[in-house]
Amino acid sequence: MIPVAVGAASASEADTVDALISVLEDPDARERLLERLRGLPAAGPDDPVAAPETEPEAVSLPRQIAQLTQQAAEGGVAEIRRQVEMAREVFDTLRDADWVAFGLAVLDLAILIAVTVGVFLVLRRLARPLFAAMDRWVLASNQTMLLLRTVPAVLLAAAIDLLVVVLAWVTGYGLALLVLGDAGLMEIRHSLFLNAFLLIEVAKAALRLLFASRYQGLRVLPMAGEEAAYWNAWLSRMVGFIGYGLLLIVPIVNYNVSTAAGRSVGLLVMLVAFSYAVAIILQNRVRVRQKLLEAGERSGLMFSRFALTTLGRIWHWVALLYFAALAAVSITRPEDALPFMAMATGQTLLAIIAGFFVGALLTQVISRRIHLPDETRRNFPMLEERLNAYIPTSLKVMRIAILLVVLAVIADAWAVFNLGAWLASDVGAGLLGKVLSVAIILGIAALFWLVVASWIEHKLSPDTGRGMPSARQKTLLTIFRNAIAIALVVLVTMVVLAEIGINIGPLLAGAGVLGLAIGFGAQTLVQDIITGVFIQLENAINTGDVVQVAGTTGTVEKMTIRSLGLRDLSGTFHVIPFSSVGTVSNFTRDFGYHLGEYGVAYREDTDEVIVRLRQAFEELRAHPEHGLKIVGELEVHGVTALADSSVNVRVRIKTLPGEQWGIGREYNRLVKRHFDAAGIEIPFPHMTLYFGEDKKGSAPAAHLQVVHRPAEGREEAAEKPESFARDPRARANPKHKGDFDEGDDS
Repeated sequence: MIPVAVGAASASEADTVDALISVLEDPDARERLLERLRGLPAAGPDDPVAAPETEPEAVSLPRQIAQLTQQAAEGGVAEIRRQVEMAREVFDTLRDADWVAFGLAVLDLAILIAVTVGVFLVLRRLARPLFAAMDRWVLASNQTMLLLRTVPAVLLAAAIDLLVVVLAWVTGYGLALLVLGDAGLMEIRHSLFLNAFLLIEVAKAALRLLFASRYQGLRVLPMAGEEAAYWNAWLSRMVGFIGYGLLLIVPIVNYNVSTAAGRSVGLLVMLVAFSYAVAIILQNRVRVRQKLLEAGERSGLMFSRFALTTLGRIWHWVALLYFAALAAVSITRPEDALPFMAMATGQTLLAIIAGFFVGALLTQVISRRIHLPDETRRNFPMLEERLNAYIPTSLKVMRIAILLVVLAVIADAWAVFNLGAWLASDVGAGLLGKVLSVAIILGIAALFWLVVASWIEHKLSPDTGRGMPSARQKTLLTIFRNAIAIALVVLVTMVVLAEIGINIGPLLAGAGVLGLAIGFGAQTLVQDIITGVFIQLENAINTGDVVQVAGTTGTVEKMTIRSLGLRDLSGTFHVIPFSSVGTVSNFTRDFGYHLGEYGVAYREDTDEVIVRLRQAFEELRAHPEHGLKIVGELEVHGVTALADSSVNVRVRIKTLPGEQWGIGREYNRLVKRHFDAAGIEIPFPHMTLYFGEDKKGSAPAAHLQVVHRPAEGREEAAEKPESFARDPRARANPKHKGDFDEGDDS
């Protein structure tokens, strides 16, 4: 084991020495190595081994920006110096170049390019019927199934497009390996082209996935065909120009001429690409802004509307900043500029596309209204509405979560935020765990409330097979639902605060002290609540009852744990605290009575009166509407009083609860009609004057007769002052003097 280890170590040391020699021989690499060595902190003399293990000090964002600015400025100055040296090297290289070998190499590379691109175009041509068939399949679906068909069709089209690229690349790889070069060997220029071809065509496939200029059903971005074709062509040309320039031309120049010449070619490529991009962006600035603003106005979501409107105003600045960053990184970091920008751009686009698809898929699946069976709707009337009410909130929460994930992935792509390290850290794992815990707690609370509320509605529903619930059940279940809601909100709030790391011990202690202070300072409130609880437990008052409490009579319309609301006969609504309720008089508990006391004249026969009262009751009970509200026979209590002007007979009718007043009014109407038909007098306050009439009526009373005289007889009547004096109405109104006179009907 030891010799192997030594041999391995020796080989590793030899490789390290060779790499160090190559770095020192290259002026540019040597300069970069020196810059890195200058930036390293000095190791302590006493602990040379522990110094490299020390974690690097965190650099603030302003310092990072300052360092980037400094590097850009220094890189620009160094680049100018390199260009001067490069011009001399290029001149010497071109003077000593073997042009015959160069021509053969170009021809060799041209054959590879022609074959690879030709195979790619032929395969793309053969794949068009598949793309067209998938496009028709998507467009033939209805609005409900559109997204469910679009997602698999787009993914399948992307897979086919990538397969075409890979097959063309494999063909070119086999040609370069077996035909153009020595058997089993591949030239560097062939490898550079094939790698560039693979990366560039994969990037173009991603653009075709977004725009799909020929196939509307496979187009991810919502735009017209001409618009999609324009942006697809422009971006494809940009990707091809930058990609082949930096991945093929620049490495070939580096290998055959010099590194400085290759850097100059790369700089020229990026400057041309940047100028072209600036021209296109400024040319389409207004048109794209208008499109984005129109899309924002059509959006139904506030967040989407805000995002599209904001992007419409600043999109050209974002695009210019992107291409400027691409050019700056290419100048300052030519060795890894293109891979970094390609990876960052690809990861950004992938995150945006994935977030868009996931959000659209959730919207398509979840936003559809939930329909429950008819039997379930009868048993749980509000369950369907409650479930559908949760959908908008759930979609908002999911969209916010998707947006945060997309932003985190984009920040990680551009090295602003290390997502993997953050998730692996204690802070990231703890925060993610807390978020998941809070989401689970809120989900369980929502599910519990859904079950409790549905059970209460099941009990209150008249279609559950148990009939209409009683007023007491309605009141108690309503109060129970409110109490559960309050307790659930308080409990969930406490648990969530504890879960996110807030110490709820002082909060609970403060709440206890506050509750004690409220208990002492609001004794009336406590009395209201305690009295209300016992009133509900004793079933003294229910919603809909007609009661008399605290001197007020009315119908109970609302009951809380502290007070009740009464609506009196005039429509006035009274709120009465339970602490003011001393006695409760409930007029609608179990049954009611109409208690009627009817007075007749002394000369009437009370037996006949009772007969007439029973006849009126029989007619009332035969009524198709009122008869159903009577639950017993007529109770005749007999003569209850010999009053001053009447003989009183009392009866009682038992009715359904709350129906005694209507039955009483109808019965009074029938009694009056029956008494009138029988000639039974119902006395009313008046005065009768008798002159010696005995029990048999033999002594006739004096009668007054009203005589109306003509106008000419009034003067004659005026001469009889004694007649005027006898007539009190004439004394009260002198102008009618002489209109009344004594008369005799004998």
